[in-house]
Amino acid sequence: MDCRVVVEAAVPVYDVETADEAVRIGISKTGEMLNPDLNYVEIEMGTRTSPSGEELEPAFIVADEALVALELEMTVFNVEREEHAARIARTEIGQRLENIPLEVLEIEVLDEDTEDAEEDTNDGAADESTADEGDDVLPEFDELLDDDSK
Repeated sequence: MDCRVVVEAAVPVYDVETADEAVRIGISKTGEMLNPDLNYVEIEMGTRTSPSGEELEPAFIVADEALVALELEMTVFNVEREEHAARIARTEIGQRLENIPLEVLEIEVLDEDTEDAEEDTNDGAADESTADEGDDVLPEFDELLDDDSK
């Protein structure tokens, strides 16, 4: 199973005056920390809301310093459970973004039904091709055991 995981990061930015400037610098700073190892992680501006539900700017600025909310999105392949995908994403991203708090926002399973159908189709094709090959195919393990006992 493959999963798309979205992780929220709180990135500190210094010497800024506006929220737009803080977001631009925050995205740039995060991109530098992730690249080149994790260049497949998508970085987007996060969203914040007040306790009453009012939408706020993605950066909180005090005394020319800001805390910027960013969303980091990556796809994790070949996992058994969604929790496993979240742990992998947090570990991979967290290793590059030291001292930056991360929280998993969303985990989306990517086309699990399509993968199962492809595996079923491929298994049938593999069975037909091995039957046509005849003598070039190695014997099955059970057949080897039967030959040794005779």
